[in-house]
Amino acid sequence: MIRRYWNINLEEMLEAGVHFGHGTRKWNPRMGPYISAKRKGIHITNLTKTARFLSEACDLVFDAARRRKQFLIVGTKKKAADSVTRAAIRARCHYVNKKWLGGILTNWSTTETRLQKFRDLRMEKKTGRLNFLTKGDAARLKRQLSHLQTYLGGIKYMTGLPDIVIIVNQQEEYTALRECITLGIPTICLIDTNSDPDLADISIPANDDAIASIRLILNKLVFAICEGRSSYIRNP
Repeated sequence: MIRRYWNINLEEMLEAGVHFGHGTRKWNPRMGPYISAKRKGIHITNLTKTARFLSEACDLVFDAARRRKQFLIVGTKKKAADSVTRAAIRARCHYVNKKWLGGILTNWSTTETRLQKFRDLRMEKKTGRLNFLTKGDAARLKRQLSHLQTYLGGIKYMTGLPDIVIIVNQQEEYTALRECITLGIPTICLIDTNSDPDLADISIPANDDAIASIRLILNKLVFAICEGRSSYIRNP
């Protein structure tokens, strides 16, 4: 894999608060190598290492996008949900930004069935078929459609397991991460000072609570994905 320059600079990360970790009492000792200092009761992440692993992640997704691989971005925490949606739409990736329904990946056959039901309901609503049902049946199907849209709307076009999964918050998305590990799906994970850096294939130490930090990390990865897709188009 060729290393490229992704314009990742420390000043930009400082401004976004990427370096702020959790309180010193709330940390995972395995994060020790990624912590540079303690300040006013919180750990400070070593941004040099953040830049290094973010650059490695960008190289990985660039090469994967160039080979037409499929991505899934997961971030269900309220502060991350909007950034995840915007990033996924921009990079044409699948995404989950609400509660992770256990078994989305490990029980893919059931997920496929749900997705087909979702597509069928969307088509029935679009064509007006729901208007020919009784009010009770129509209301029930509309509630079902709303539920599916909330939890599966970001993966409605996913036809198989993703090739790479990008996870915004390891603690919040632990179930999703374990499913990826079980299936051998490569993962890129944004990890704060209370996380385990050994679980994901590439762990990016960064503040997972600040919107600006989350957005910066996702923007770099999305740019690399878009560049990879453009490279494929230019060199079919």
